[in-house]
Amino acid sequence: MSRFLFQDGQTVLFIGDSITDCGRRGAQAPLGDGYVKLAADLITARYPERAIRYLNKGIGGNTVVNLRDRWEDDALRHRPDWLSIKIGINDLHRTLRGDPDPIPPARFEENYREILERARKAARCRLILVDPFYLSRDRASGSWRRQVLDALPPYLRVVARLAREYRAIHVKTHDAFQRQLRYREADRFCPEPVHPLVSGHLVIAHAFLRAVGW
Repeated sequence: MSRFLFQDGQTVLFIGDSITDCGRRGAQAPLGDGYVKLAADLITARYPERAIRYLNKGIGGNTVVNLRDRWEDDALRHRPDWLSIKIGINDLHRTLRGDPDPIPPARFEENYREILERARKAARCRLILVDPFYLSRDRASGSWRRQVLDALPPYLRVVARLAREYRAIHVKTHDAFQRQLRYREADRFCPEPVHPLVSGHLVIAHAFLRAVGW
């Protein structure tokens, strides 16, 4: 018997930043052309008998605070059975650059916890938390990419802690990419460390699908 978790008639909602968005509000509507579309198509290919509804509510540039501010309209009102959240790299970048309204790990956790609590109370959906990631092996002293890599672990620990607390499925995309980088250059998956090529989105989709028992 299949252990795949998404059942016939269910709604799966994806929300996050540009990596989730992937043109879903433009020419690539409604699911974008990234990991959301790839995951949905692979599920359909393997389980044609299951009529599963997919919604993509990613918006490029979003932080967890942006998700909080649009949480009712873009997440809760759709009453999803599964709610997948991928957020964090813009929070890190804003903080590291010293931008106005930074979102360091403590504030990231506070706002992330708020939206998860609201989801648990209002929608009673199952949660999937997808790690932020950064595709680089650059450890040169003082480089921007090293600064990002050094700043990322506290954000990853927040996601891991919340996944345990809310009994969410935890998709460790940063670990998945780090395994790939042992054998291949980062440019194989991403022309810069944040926005993947199709090959990179396939790594995300694969990690996601494995986590939900595809």
